[in-house]
Amino acid sequence: MGAQPTVSDVAGIAGVSRQTVSNVLNAPELVRPETRERVQQAIHSLGYRPHASARRLRTQKSSTIGIRLDPITQDGISGSILDRFLHALTERADRQGLRVLLFTADGPEDEIEQFRRLSDGADVDAFVLTSTFHGDPRTEWLIDHGRSFVTFGRPWGIDDMTDPEHLWVDVDGRSGLRDATEYLLSRGGPRVAFLGWPAGSGTGDDRREGWLEAMTASGGLTGDELRMLEAAEEDGVPNGADAIRRIEAQSGPVDGVVCTSDSLALGVLTATGGRVPVVGYDDTPVAASLGFSSVAQQLDEVAAGVLDLLTGVHGGRVRPDGEVSDPRHRLVTPRLVVRDGPPLIGPR
Repeated sequence: MGAQPTVSDVAGIAGVSRQTVSNVLNAPELVRPETRERVQQAIHSLGYRPHASARRLRTQKSSTIGIRLDPITQDGISGSILDRFLHALTERADRQGLRVLLFTADGPEDEIEQFRRLSDGADVDAFVLTSTFHGDPRTEWLIDHGRSFVTFGRPWGIDDMTDPEHLWVDVDGRSGLRDATEYLLSRGGPRVAFLGWPAGSGTGDDRREGWLEAMTASGGLTGDELRMLEAAEEDGVPNGADAIRRIEAQSGPVDGVVCTSDSLALGVLTATGGRVPVVGYDDTPVAASLGFSSVAQQLDEVAAGVLDLLTGVHGGRVRPDGEVSDPRHRLVTPRLVVRDGPPLIGPR
């Protein structure tokens, strides 16, 4: 009996990359219809069957992915983004014959202990990490111990775009906040404020850069004026309300506000009665129900990228065999969802 056809064989017949073949098998909606049809014809002509070595994790032990179930946030708004990502990941994993094992942990060190326990017991083949941050000890442990993993989020504070030992998928928050700021500038005056998180949050700092880029490019305000239009607060509705009151008290009324979360955006609406246009981030059900604009993370695309890095040529490994040209990272472009905004609640 001859050797079974491989993904590379299919790619050669179809005249596409192995990445494209993987997308046709695991995320067909990402591939143009004519390309998808050509790949499917090649699969049929070769009699290729995506068996465990192509569809599952390279270790072929339990075909299980471990992921921490994050604690519920106090306001229940911002945490919904990870719930939606988990749902998308689980659905896609199931289509590929993979299971998702959820576990809890009290913090990074406790999560590392869970990595050790689940790895030693051969309960999982790889891990998906969320909520990455500067100096994240979890990724260092996984790299040092040669464990397969992919993070939803960049390795902030290391070599966050090119680290070859850290496979990651992230959403381009800078691009999202830049689009949001440009939108508010186009529909109103030049005084668009920014509500973000305290410095040191890689995700928050990245989103702030998008606001700053758009505001600087507009050329309508000085550096000192821009500094008066931003505030940093921990996430939460009351904090967003306090922050916009503080900004307007020191610099006067604003023409719009962009925020790093829908929680902060809801705080702005609470404090201003809806008189100030606001754009949040994450496009949570709260943004949809109240009718304010928000930046949507393309979570289905993120989940597809995570599974591709786990099951494709990299197999989730921090040190793949030989030189692999396929990109080790995915940066997903978010989408600005524009809504008319809630009705005025009354003067504040």
